[in-house]
Amino acid sequence: MRKTLFLAIAMLASGAAGAATDHFLLRDGNHVQHLKITTLGKDINATVDVDFEPNPDEAGKHACSATVSDEAKSVGENELVLKKHIEGEARSCSVKIHLTPNGAKLEQSDECTYFAAGICSFSSNGKELVKIK
Repeated sequence: MRKTLFLAIAMLASGAAGAATDHFLLRDGNHVQHLKITTLGKDINATVDVDFEPNPDEAGKHACSATVSDEAKSVGENELVLKKHIEGEARSCSVKIHLTPNGAKLEQSDECTYFAAGICSFSSNGKELVKIK
């Protein structure tokens, strides 16, 4: 019984040892963007979530929140692509993640408006989400 328990704990610890999670954050006025990248071995999962309250220059617009999460693929040394299939459609939302030494920049495809409409956007518009240490 003790050997089995010890073996189970050792397997859990060895699996967790290879996991790493990085968080990135951008606050631009009343717009907040968060990126979470989790790497477990060769598997990479990414989540991008946004919470936008209208800035003063966006009078009359409505607040919005959106999230897209799925497996991400490495397409270059410092670039990942997160693709989320739009249910019931033959299209996908793609978010390109350009990693920098201090953060990340995001670019979304036009199809992402299915998940993030109105003033919400997964794109960082050239601004960098800062890596939280």
